[in-house]
Amino acid sequence: MQYVSTRAGKDHPAAPRPFSEILLEGLAPDGGLYLPDAYPQVTGEELDAWRKLSYADLAYEILKKFADDIPDADLKALTSKTYTPEIYCNARTPEDAQQITPLHLLEQDGDKKLILQALSNGPTLAFKDMAMQLLGNLFEYALAKKNAELNIFGATSGDTGSSAEYAMRGKKGIRVFMLSPHKKMSAFQTAQMFSLQDPNIYNIAVEGVFDDCQDMVKAASNDLEFKAKQKIGTVNSINWARVVAQVVYYFRGYLSVATSNDQKVSFTVPSGNFGNICAGHIARMMGLPIDRLVVATNENDVLDEFFRTGVYRVRKPAETYHTSSPSMDISKASNFERFIYDLVGRDGDRVRTLFGKIDTHGGFDLSGRPGSDGNEFSKVSRYGFESGKSTHQDRLNTIRDVHQKYGVMIDTHTADGVKVAREHVKLGVPMIVLETALAAKFNETIQEALNKDAARPAGFENIESLSQRFVVMPVDADNIKAYIAARTGL
Repeated sequence: MQYVSTRAGKDHPAAPRPFSEILLEGLAPDGGLYLPDAYPQVTGEELDAWRKLSYADLAYEILKKFADDIPDADLKALTSKTYTPEIYCNARTPEDAQQITPLHLLEQDGDKKLILQALSNGPTLAFKDMAMQLLGNLFEYALAKKNAELNIFGATSGDTGSSAEYAMRGKKGIRVFMLSPHKKMSAFQTAQMFSLQDPNIYNIAVEGVFDDCQDMVKAASNDLEFKAKQKIGTVNSINWARVVAQVVYYFRGYLSVATSNDQKVSFTVPSGNFGNICAGHIARMMGLPIDRLVVATNENDVLDEFFRTGVYRVRKPAETYHTSSPSMDISKASNFERFIYDLVGRDGDRVRTLFGKIDTHGGFDLSGRPGSDGNEFSKVSRYGFESGKSTHQDRLNTIRDVHQKYGVMIDTHTADGVKVAREHVKLGVPMIVLETALAAKFNETIQEALNKDAARPAGFENIESLSQRFVVMPVDADNIKAYIAARTGL
């Protein structure tokens, strides 16, 4: 399996590279994102055999299609080490912990089914643990092979940071420098990150919004001299290994619901940076029988606008809302480029032109209207995408309704997903909503909706009272790079 940049083309050629060479990287040297040169395909026989596998063994079977330069025995050991009930121990029951990503029927109206897939049973109570725990083990494995070290530079709007830090804390040869928007995460999210005292973890609160943080990570990645000298890697979803790890739970969700391969299932995914649902797109391209992929956004509805109109219009920081589902307070979806690459026929030169227009024109228009940048929007339906949006009042109403009817407490982002899923579920096609976090992470909104606190797993009872360790810095990429250099000694 070889990997290509989304911005490599006839005018800007670049040699394909194997999995192990891109594992520790984020952006490609040309500023693009890595994708396989062709998606591996799954057969009906494989799907039938995979229904019987544990989550760890399913992960091995899927990942070996993408990481074929890692010896099978090593890869199997890595997935077995990662996906254990002991790591995903915050499930409702021991049986759920054994399943890693258990499914629960939420509601059924005749032949309409709405199902929750629990992805938040890991150490930081968020779906990002599903990939990040594997990434931590893969990084440590790769660095040990090379006797090397890595400085992870990332940005978070809430959950990526804590899941990365918990996955990397204490890992040999790894430091983590994590940017987050100052005072724009929930109190629980903030405490999860800032209370870590491990010497290899550095938290930097940026006086801006998430997109400012993300832009500074990309600026450092595009400074090839700085990136090489400081040995910079990333765990944001621009890292291919993280996206491919998320492909696994789409297969698990489908195989748990469909009893035969001629059945189809749809997924609704709360999405801000397009990484989570991008994994669903990849699973569908591999041949998984997914009917529709429904993008659920909050008030920051850049993706919903595109899937309704064909216009991708990036919002400025002043136009980005601070909402009660803060992990989706994103107005520049960095993983969206991977889907656009497929949409425009894998034309890297065209992708380079389109995403260059974000800097010059604030976005691009594929609607096909006069004066637009193209007419590829007409092809979107072939990929199964639909979308919807949710507001703060929608979140409150959905949290109340789900709790009153089913006794289930969902977090704010999952509430966005349930609200939008209810608008798109159809007869005969089960709709799976990917749960993104446990309600405890957003207790302020749970109190507003239900007038009571969310239950907390053991060990998280008083996390906000712990001593916090972080620095506050302005939006200044050069200042951030100097901060990193001073602490690496490189």
